[in-house]
Amino acid sequence: MSAARPLTALRTLAVVTVLPLLLTACGYGAESTDSDKQAEVAADAKKLSVDEVNIGYFPNLTHATALVGIQEGLLQKELGGTRIKPSTFNAGPSEIEALNSGDLDIGWIGPSPAINGYIKAAGKNLRIISGSASGGVKLVVNPEKIKSLKDVKGKKIATPQLGNTQDVALLNWISEQGWKVDAQSGKGDVSVVRTDNKITPDAYKSGSIDGAWVPEPTASKLVAEGGKVLLDEGDLWPDKKFVITNIIVRQDFLKEHPDVVEAVLRGSVKTNAWINANPDKAKASANEALKAESGKALPAEVVDPAWKSITFLDDPLAATLGTEAEHAVKAGLLEKPDLKGIYDLTPLNKVLKAEGKDEVDDAGLGVK
Repeated sequence: MSAARPLTALRTLAVVTVLPLLLTACGYGAESTDSDKQAEVAADAKKLSVDEVNIGYFPNLTHATALVGIQEGLLQKELGGTRIKPSTFNAGPSEIEALNSGDLDIGWIGPSPAINGYIKAAGKNLRIISGSASGGVKLVVNPEKIKSLKDVKGKKIATPQLGNTQDVALLNWISEQGWKVDAQSGKGDVSVVRTDNKITPDAYKSGSIDGAWVPEPTASKLVAEGGKVLLDEGDLWPDKKFVITNIIVRQDFLKEHPDVVEAVLRGSVKTNAWINANPDKAKASANEALKAESGKALPAEVVDPAWKSITFLDDPLAATLGTEAEHAVKAGLLEKPDLKGIYDLTPLNKVLKAEGKDEVDDAGLGVK
């Protein structure tokens, strides 16, 4: 993983040491690639206030709104003659760096890098402007070694990376069981093993881990290797919903090009509506987009259960973002942050109202 720059807003060396790692949402590496996939633009399509908008996302099912929206031309349709320049990222740090440098205008990203990107820039660079997905995270274990939740004690459980979204969730769950684990080392009543999602299935097959708290499609890959879902993280949240993917924007871009931001949000809202109305077609579209990005589509035994566990929605579930930050503080991985101003949901609510949908709430964390 590439190292993130020091976070000057934090007060202690321990937190400064940990937070660069917190930037990664899914632990898929740190490379970014500019996609050569360009959506078709009608010759007579009217441009908005810019010729091109740089949009970033992960080649991952939890970012399917972006995958499907670009694949099906739903985002480009709303942008008219303003062309999408897509870039794919394999981890939060590189996407935040691209946003900070101005190479990225709008991006799909997980909650931890959104929180830490906001803190890193002292609240001056990004805003969360919409939700995108909820769920898709599970505790998958070796059923021969772990038959019940109490059996997790004394076992080796993988998470994608120290301080990432799933790592924080596991540490919080362990604490709620009354067990003790040192967050930094991962040693304690449960051995928390930080393992890149790309190699977690091999680690599971080799027996070096007994299970993993991971996002999709890694969870379903483990199940395909004989693992058993012991816990769906959604069951730990009110209404079984928690944020896994948000849409963020550079504040300067939002201020200078509100028409473009609003068009992307219209495209996102319409894409989510299409996904939910056409789940099988949407799943196939997302898998086709993944194949185009990686050269390999996910097999049915992986993509089918993974897709079912993810909910695509426009609500950013702001209250759950605040709770996730509280869990990181409780685990000793983060000083209590000031997240007021991290959201600007005004453009989204304008779009939702126009579409006849209910407006969404920022849980008191919106810009004044």
